[in-house]
Amino acid sequence: MIEWLHPGLLLIGGAAAVPFLKGRALQAYLPLLAAVALLDCILMTPGMFGKAQFLGYQLTFGRVDRLSLVFAYVFTLAGVIGFIYALHVKDRLQHIAALIYLGSALGVTFAGDYVVLFIFWELMAFSSVFLVWANRTPESVSAGFRYLLVHVFGGLCLLGGIMLYIGQTGSISFDSMHAFAGSTTFALILIGFILNAAVPPLNAWLPDAYPAATVTGAVFMSAYTTKSAVYVLIRGFAGTEALMWLGAVMAVYGVIYATMENNGRRLLAYHIVSQVGFMVCGIGIGTEMAVNGATAHAFAHIIYKGLLFMGAGAVLYMAGTVKLSELGGLYKTMPLTMIFFLIGGLSIAGAPLMSGFVSKSMTISGAGEQQNSFAFLMLTLASSGTFLSIVLKMTYYMFFGRDAGLQVTEPPRNMLAAMGLASFICIFIGVFPQSLYALLPYPADYAPYTAQHVLDSLGLFFFTTLGFMLFMKKLAPKPGLNLDTDWFYRRLAHAFMGIVRKPVANFEYRVVGEAYDYLIRAAVLFVSRVVNHFETEAVQPAPQSLAAGTNSLGNVLRRLQTGSVHDYAFIMAVGMAALALSYVIWWAQ
Repeated sequence: MIEWLHPGLLLIGGAAAVPFLKGRALQAYLPLLAAVALLDCILMTPGMFGKAQFLGYQLTFGRVDRLSLVFAYVFTLAGVIGFIYALHVKDRLQHIAALIYLGSALGVTFAGDYVVLFIFWELMAFSSVFLVWANRTPESVSAGFRYLLVHVFGGLCLLGGIMLYIGQTGSISFDSMHAFAGSTTFALILIGFILNAAVPPLNAWLPDAYPAATVTGAVFMSAYTTKSAVYVLIRGFAGTEALMWLGAVMAVYGVIYATMENNGRRLLAYHIVSQVGFMVCGIGIGTEMAVNGATAHAFAHIIYKGLLFMGAGAVLYMAGTVKLSELGGLYKTMPLTMIFFLIGGLSIAGAPLMSGFVSKSMTISGAGEQQNSFAFLMLTLASSGTFLSIVLKMTYYMFFGRDAGLQVTEPPRNMLAAMGLASFICIFIGVFPQSLYALLPYPADYAPYTAQHVLDSLGLFFFTTLGFMLFMKKLAPKPGLNLDTDWFYRRLAHAFMGIVRKPVANFEYRVVGEAYDYLIRAAVLFVSRVVNHFETEAVQPAPQSLAAGTNSLGNVLRRLQTGSVHDYAFIMAVGMAALALSYVIWWAQ
């Protein structure tokens, strides 16, 4: 009997069947496999499972506790929704990459040691890049390589920190890192984690790569990489004060760039940076309420951010663009998409009766509980900016505003069904917050629907709406590209390629190439000499000796052929005598 079934390995192994399935069989298989993984997580009991010995160390593939389970629930739930949204997609590469991506995120979630964590961490990076490359445009290819370059750097930092950790402790166990605070080990592992969390200035890979992904690929990417980073930060770095400061700045940083954006999916990508900032700030505060808030917000964020990317993806799929300056009036032809997108927008803004309200307010209250006025102020400003840039700006210019005259219809029914399911979850959590609070790692004694919380939220939205109306012309989307810190790694990548093309290539051609040619020529010359010597001394003399022997035998036989009958009779007599003698000798023995 199987003691424990790893849902991540189930999904990764299940990807092998995708090339052999077609049509309705494939459409049924993908969401069903994700649903089986979700059921697997629901049926789990706490404990340590999947242990194996490797080079004297004990690997643990399954650390099951309340923290890992809540992330596993939402990861697999998002997978079910994502695969329903992608039912119309024929490209098997996207399905295989998405399954491995989801499976590796679950591998990170259940990893009980740094070795298993690192394996799935890197698999997550390499599988997700194919969701960018699957768009098969020059822009997506370039963005994918930049994405991979950044994550390889982060992986190297993480690997270096892990090696130092093992050298110092003799253990590979993945636990709190506070005992190593201030050390190189601590710094390297933290850098590896916060890079995946898109903490500025290590954030530019996210708004660079996610908008370049496929319509369905961006939905999956919005869920796993950054939230896996949130999970490992909670597990290893909760209470690290630097994260509180970074998260607070991060929340406002993402909102500022989002407000300036014209590309809808890039705008949403910046809001991932902002919303993860809420989580990172809560992790840095480190109290039970703040960590609960970060966890709850990660759960809610995965669902409503997926919903927003599905809505923007539906517009891109039907209209061919998601640039706000080229859209408008879509509420007439895409009313359901508009409603679903608005629900996602109200959720991310933290409107009452929406999932974001019951999760975001817990994190902000955690900052207030610690009397951290800086974090409280920054998170409140970020909430206002989120409502401004998504609910007001993006919704207005995409679905209302000037009619762009686009002849579009609603997207395929599976896309609408996925958006409808995500919308239901957003509202359900908002109306019944205890359904989420019951899953959190610590007991949650928190009441989100106090009169003070609701009035503060409504007042914030009122004054933000007033500001939008006053500055609408200034906030109108304009064509263009806003440079972020990606300028640095774009230049770095360009310099790296220049080094590869010039000095390295010249060295390889002039030094390595010539040395290689010299060695190959010398080896070939040596072998040819050996072969020639063997042929001259051994092969060629053999037929010559055979010919000489045959010639000598011919001369002997020629001498025997005298033409005399007496000679022939004598030879026969001698031969018969020799045979008789041989027979007698043999018989005597």
